[in-house]
Amino acid sequence: MSIELPLSIEAIKELLPHRYPFLLLDRVTDYVEGESIKGYKNVSANEQLFQGHFPDNAIFPGVLICEALAQLTAVYGYLSSGNRPSDGYLYLFAGLDNVKFKRPVKPGDRLDLEVTFVSARRGMVKVTGVASVDGQVVASADILCAERKV
Repeated sequence: MSIELPLSIEAIKELLPHRYPFLLLDRVTDYVEGESIKGYKNVSANEQLFQGHFPDNAIFPGVLICEALAQLTAVYGYLSSGNRPSDGYLYLFAGLDNVKFKRPVKPGDRLDLEVTFVSARRGMVKVTGVASVDGQVVASADILCAERKV
């Protein structure tokens, strides 16, 4: 399957059902079938979540870093399988293990995301995800996503 990179936000929205404020990918920059996918999210000071997390010391929530990695995993699944949401397929977050947070992510950071394929079986995709800012790892996790026909 031929993939034209980078995937724009419009192309990402064709694959993921998420919309603002929960679409956490801005671009997919690299994809190697059977191996890995890379993308990023620009963390903006204008994001509504910073009104409450935390007003005097804005930190992008770790759970949303994990969600961004899971969204990138779903894009990997769609690109790998050739299935599309328009055909009734959906990728669901199914598991998260070995989560580690190394440092906070702040407004103005570009959150670089990389997902590396581990295995696939019976509609389940297992990957290792790493999030970094300026080349420094900020979080990592093993992620499990399930492909379902809805």
